Amino acid sequence: MRVLVTGADGFVGGHLGAFLRARGDEVVSWAGPRPTGSPPPGFEVVDVRDGDAVQRAVARAKPDAIVHLAAVSSVVQSHAEPALTFEVNTVGALHVCIAAKAMSSAPRVLVVSSGEVYGPTPAEPATEATALAPTSPYAASKVAAETAAFQFARSYGMHVVCVRPFNHIGRGQAPNFAVPAFARQVVEARRSRARRSISVGNLDPVRDFSNVDDVVAAYALLLDRGVSCEAYNVSSGSGRTIRSILEELMEIAEVELDVRVDPSKVRASELPVLVGDSSKIRALGWTPHRTLRETLREVLDDAESRLAT
Repeated sequence: MRVLVTGADGFVGGHLGAFLRARGDEVVSWAGPRPTGSPPPGFEVVDVRDGDAVQRAVARAKPDAIVHLAAVSSVVQSHAEPALTFEVNTVGALHVCIAAKAMSSAPRVLVVSSGEVYGPTPAEPATEATALAPTSPYAASKVAAETAAFQFARSYGMHVVCVRPFNHIGRGQAPNFAVPAFARQVVEARRSRARRSISVGNLDPVRDFSNVDDVVAAYALLLDRGVSCEAYNVSSGSGRTIRSILEELMEIAEVELDVRVDPSKVRASELPVLVGDSSKIRALGWTPHRTLRETLREVLDDAESRLAT
């Protein structure tokens, strides 16, 4: 199968491209526009905000399937730049659907949404039937993208699936996200032995963490077996406080640090609990294989490698 991956130069895109190639798929990789420098070899630069450019690039690629990953993925950035967030996340998804519809044989489309669309989840993990209650421009833009994508499925008979991943971590994640940021500080402390404190935001929220490799395996499964006009959660189903994640990182690294809250790192509209029920995709045959502890070891090893270079 020939699969077009937008946002292929991002954290998840790199893992997904490797997974698809390993199973025998041909991958067409798009990168977003960059302020400076060139994309990695083998990537085509396409700005998903440019509808004409998207349509031309999809026509050239002739994919059998599209995984639409390109997005403003930071909740913090979305609060600072809400218009840009909607342009990339919502209008970008719309442009991909328009371009897919224009092909003589429309490809399958997997639109990557987010568990953030549910807002604060209740005592029980959110299912796909849970009402959507976004509390950030990021989450709202993903709800709008889903709505547009499903309209194409209903109106034009296209095969469109939406996936709602909850928090996922692993090798290569940008250090502006909490867990890799913690890991970097912990590794710095282990290397220098001079550091005795760590700067953090709010540690009370409960989140549902998965390994990125399990998440991309779910995406590949949904390309093959996902039902059109349906949404699927990808999650572990278990909640952990951010504090417990930090404590486990320090335990694995055998480092003890004083924890200091930096008010500038506390998010606006922080969700107290966000946990998902993934029964629906598990019924298709998805099973996560990586434990959280081994994933945290992987994140620490990644931080160690980055600091070494």
